Amino acid sequence: MINWKARWARACLLWLVLPAAIPSCADHGPASPPPSGPASLSTAPTSPPQSGPASLNTASSGPAQSGPAPSGTVASGPEPFKPEEIEALVAPIALYPDSVLAQVLMASTYPLEIVHAARWVKANPNVKGDAAVKAVENQPWDTSVKSLVAFPQILEPMNDKIDWTQKLGDAFLAQQKDVFAAVQRLRAHAKESGNLKSNEQQNVIVEQAPAGGGQTIVKIEPANPQVIYVPAYDPTVVYGAWSYPAYPPYYWPPYPAYYPGYYPGAALATGFAFGIGIAAAGAIFSDCNSCWGGGDVNINVDKAANINRNFDRSKVQGQGGRWQHDASHRQGVAYRDNATRDKFAGQSPRAGTRDQYRGRGTANDRAGAGNRAATADRSAGANRGASNRAGGDVNRVSSGDRGGGYSGGRDNAFNGVGTSGRTAQRDFDRGSSSMRGSGVNRPSGGAGMRGGGGFRGGRR
Repeated sequence: MINWKARWARACLLWLVLPAAIPSCADHGPASPPPSGPASLSTAPTSPPQSGPASLNTASSGPAQSGPAPSGTVASGPEPFKPEEIEALVAPIALYPDSVLAQVLMASTYPLEIVHAARWVKANPNVKGDAAVKAVENQPWDTSVKSLVAFPQILEPMNDKIDWTQKLGDAFLAQQKDVFAAVQRLRAHAKESGNLKSNEQQNVIVEQAPAGGGQTIVKIEPANPQVIYVPAYDPTVVYGAWSYPAYPPYYWPPYPAYYPGYYPGAALATGFAFGIGIAAAGAIFSDCNSCWGGGDVNINVDKAANINRNFDRSKVQGQGGRWQHDASHRQGVAYRDNATRDKFAGQSPRAGTRDQYRGRGTANDRAGAGNRAATADRSAGANRGASNRAGGDVNRVSSGDRGGGYSGGRDNAFNGVGTSGRTAQRDFDRGSSSMRGSGVNRPSGGAGMRGGGGFRGGRR
């Protein structure tokens, strides 16, 4: 009995003490985290008191400390191409005739159109030279790209090595004068090595540096202006020992179809191979008289208009006859750096879309077919109900006209689907007229028409 009373007394005492102890613990709790908190933060870093605040300062006042260096790097984008890097890029084309070289450089700034033109050449192998240029006069490509259909031995490698093409174009847009200077250095090396000479295919003209100083200019012109020969060569042979092991020159063997006598695996004993002469004087619309020293390409607007029926003379004439990059032909391919993007991308509303480079049709198709808000009729009831899914949802493909309408592209397989969808919808509407007035428009069979309103049968 005594033990029971003792236990009861202790229990009552605990109940009396606990309410007072709990607030005391609560008051003591906040006091302990300050020492324990830093200790827990300092377990990962080695210097606790500094690392914790430093991480906070980086977010709030980082730019005042170590922030400027990395942020400046991010803002400026990639570093400019080094001289040796540019030489590696232009190595396979530096010994082309001047006018052809200039048009290759211009065309490289439109890599997606290079792809389209190369496909055209493969689809029309029997159309050559000036006749090929005439055949593509109505294509929406830039004049420089159209001119290259006369030279498949150039166009096909540019398409096959599209990464190189885009990088070459990036260098030309951002550092045009540096590109021309690199070409002259390589030509000087080839001349000194005894591998660049005048012959029945080309004339090599050396203009000595002026007495007051300057650069010696090496020009290359066709021996016969009416017939143009495009050389293929091994850069490691024609330029002599390559000076930049970290940046080996780009190179691809000549394509046998355009260089008779050459076969895969054969070595170019002299480093050079001249293919079949091409009667393509009509494809030439530029010259490099101002390339060397001035860093610009001159355009003959009359010849350009003969190549391209859509040629805009004002763009060149307004620049004093100098070539100017046209961002509307970029077709969504991103520019390499911010400065180039800011300089050119604002010229065309199409320059911001990247879908073209992913093979989703031309920019013109997308611009005309991009009525996705109205096309899919999603806000007005995209007809996603279960009963109409067979006719309604398929119609979203044909209604989008993403591949350029019924004239071509991905939608050809869906021709006629819109008609059957509209027929099915008329049958459906006869049975659901009472539901239209209710504003719910949710057929009992499924999801119904989401935003109310009937199916529009797609765009025609």
